Amino acid sequence: MDLIETIRVVEDFPKAGISFKDITTLLKNKDAYKYTIDSMVEFCRQIKADVVVGPEARGFVLGAPVAYGLGVGFVLVRKPGKLPAETVRYEYDLEYGKDVLEIHRDAILPGQRVVIVDDLLATGGTALAATKLVEKLGGQVVGLLFCMELAYLNGRKNLEGYLVHSLIQYDN
Repeated sequence: MDLIETIRVVEDFPKAGISFKDITTLLKNKDAYKYTIDSMVEFCRQIKADVVVGPEARGFVLGAPVAYGLGVGFVLVRKPGKLPAETVRYEYDLEYGKDVLEIHRDAILPGQRVVIVDDLLATGGTALAATKLVEKLGGQVVGLLFCMELAYLNGRKNLEGYLVHSLIQYDN
């Protein structure tokens, strides 16, 4: 299935010059959504993931059904103040400022094989922050899996040393 055909491109969103790749059209297409999840589950089976981690918010939409398909648990990574129990946090740089992500302190067991699932690999900042959180808790990141990748932003460079896979790549 050609997933690119199911993704709406919105020009000049959220600001002029940006060509936004909108996965809501993929998600509402039952065949494309099923194909996406099935493809992600197959990748995760090959790397023998024990648990799936999904960053807020589209990582939830893809990661949770992947975890279900694998028969493993799902762990949320969220913005500060959104998780109710004790957390660990990771602060990282953005193009213009900083951001923070958090994970529950008891979410990952030492030695667990973790795959991080999200919708998009752009610059790699969010994905790297999620890997650092998992590693702080003693987990082993065995893969990072994305629905789509904006290859021209070179996000893989920020994730060197990790197995990175995307179902779709945009070269411009």
